[in-house]
Amino acid sequence: MRSGPAPEDLVSDHTVYSCVMGSRAFGLATEDSDTDLRGVFLAPTALFWRFEKPPTHVDGPLPEQFSWELERFCELALRANPNVLECLHSPLVEHVDDTGRELLALRDAFLSREVLRTFVGYAEGQAKKLAADRRVQRPPRGKPVMHLLRLLLSCRDLLRTGELVLDVGDARESLLAVRRGEVPWERAEPWMARLVEEATTAAERSPLPPGPDRARVEDFLVRTRRASARQPDPYDEVPQRLAH
Repeated sequence: MRSGPAPEDLVSDHTVYSCVMGSRAFGLATEDSDTDLRGVFLAPTALFWRFEKPPTHVDGPLPEQFSWELERFCELALRANPNVLECLHSPLVEHVDDTGRELLALRDAFLSREVLRTFVGYAEGQAKKLAADRRVQRPPRGKPVMHLLRLLLSCRDLLRTGELVLDVGDARESLLAVRRGEVPWERAEPWMARLVEEATTAAERSPLPPGPDRARVEDFLVRTRRASARQPDPYDEVPQRLAH
């Protein structure tokens, strides 16, 4: 048995879903925007039988590329992690196989009113850091402020409609004005506070369930692992036949 695969091989050989995220997925791209790649790979089940387990995530191999192993991805999505949930709803899908299509079909199983806690919690934590920068005479940069506002808009609308839509639509020009520094912190901060209040109100009558459908996701994961276990270990050496 040879050593396990390099992390980048798991991404290149076993990705089940990949997409473009960041400004390009949000409808906020400008000429200098990066192309942020996100993906999910399925590590062969046989690799988990070794002492050295597959990585839960891989950074790269391409610039601005990040991938999660399927189980870790599902765990984070069940916790309503904003980055992971939004990854499942990108309008810019780069690659998807049968397992990836089944994962995408589970998108509603991950969504719940827990997004109020996680989306708002993340935004408020980042806003405090920006406010601290301002107190030491460093005005908050426009780009992170724009993305916090975008996240709160997304959260509010998700709680209102039950659907997670990444493209900012009509809010594009207002948000880009924030990015360009045309909206001072004194105006952006109350905007954020108002969005938090609106999201909190929306959660009270949201069509989303109180929590995610963990059993449905776990069934998918178990079936996927079992199917993989029936396949030969692609990283196991095949002994050469002896010459006679």
